[in-house]
Amino acid sequence: MVPGIYISVPFCRSKCSYCNFASGVFGQALYGKYVERLLEDIRQAEATAAEMGGQFDRTADTVYLGGGSPTLLEPDQVKAIFTALRETFTFAPEPEITVECAPGTLAPAMLEALLQCGVNRASLGVQSFVDEETRAVGRLHTRAAARDDIRRLRAAGVCNLNVDLIAGLPHQTAQSWAFSLDEVIAAEAPHVSVYMLEVDQDSRLGKEVMAGGRRYHAHFVPDDGLTADLYLQACERLEAAGICQYEISNFARPARESRHNLKYWTRQPYLGFGLDAHSFLPVRKRASGTSRESAPEASKFQICDLPSGPDCGLPSHSHRAASPCPDAAEAVRFATADSLEDYLAAVPRLLTQVSPGAAREECFFLGLRLNRGVELHELARECGLPVQLGAILAELQRDGLIEYDREREVVRLSQRGRLLSNEVFARFLA
Repeated sequence: MVPGIYISVPFCRSKCSYCNFASGVFGQALYGKYVERLLEDIRQAEATAAEMGGQFDRTADTVYLGGGSPTLLEPDQVKAIFTALRETFTFAPEPEITVECAPGTLAPAMLEALLQCGVNRASLGVQSFVDEETRAVGRLHTRAAARDDIRRLRAAGVCNLNVDLIAGLPHQTAQSWAFSLDEVIAAEAPHVSVYMLEVDQDSRLGKEVMAGGRRYHAHFVPDDGLTADLYLQACERLEAAGICQYEISNFARPARESRHNLKYWTRQPYLGFGLDAHSFLPVRKRASGTSRESAPEASKFQICDLPSGPDCGLPSHSHRAASPCPDAAEAVRFATADSLEDYLAAVPRLLTQVSPGAAREECFFLGLRLNRGVELHELARECGLPVQLGAILAELQRDGLIEYDREREVVRLSQRGRLLSNEVFARFLA
């Protein structure tokens, strides 16, 4: 499988109150230093893969420049990143090359630079087409700016567009959410991502909501019930408009699914560069004459029948030593530091060795994110199924969280299961 490439650019014009990513507002003087470190990171890709015990493939078919707001960089800095990528990797024919854009940051010179670099897909962090809602969470763009960026990208030939929306923002109502859905449908976006607002300790808004406070408009955040209703409303409206759900948070017109993001959910290889960037590679092949423990044969495991009835931390040991993979590992995951200071200081990556058992868990909680679900016979053939799986699936079906296609042996989340996906995924973890 050909790998994808993720590039992290952690710089923002303002830090959204709901954001829990490793990004922030930094002085432009730091941008150059970061890009130089990033270029070094890219050029050392093959050596890094070897150090981590992963297979390195020089060919790539997707690139995703995310953030933060990559379009805050200088055009020449973006060009330097793509020059380093093309010096290190060979792009497959017709690659998907995506850049995230914060509306209002797409200057003419930047748009021209993106075109020169071969960018053919853009992801716009609109979040809402209602200005009161975007202002409440600290975003600086307006509905007019978002619409103008969509128009300018299309005029420049970048027609493969994604628009991000968030259900559950402060001041959001069923009526204002319907307006945002109307806008994204009218814009004829080929891809839409819909996220439900996360309320947790990792963001300023989440902390304030949990504390019952009023800062960051926390007292205007919809309750869980309304947020769930908004999500379901989006599923229905987008489906009716021909923008069909294919993953918990992602909807696309035919053949417009995100090829890069599908790599994450289907456990295809990818390499990440920059702050808090994650990679996933199969283990490096052993020299001739040695062997690696193979996955258990499917026949050794039972695919339990389900009774009829009424719905991104990985579960492996992690350490900071870049030691060779043991025979039991079938893949490696590794990540750069999540603090800018540590990343610039080249703090060693965090390595996780993925055992066959952990791989089976990943297949479930990643595969179930997709509407097509998990094919049990295919999974059994690749890495075997534990005997206790039948009991887990029976319990989930009894709770109305999954649907089971007996004829095709396919398990998928129900509509209720998509709303409670974290609860479903937790049941697959040892």
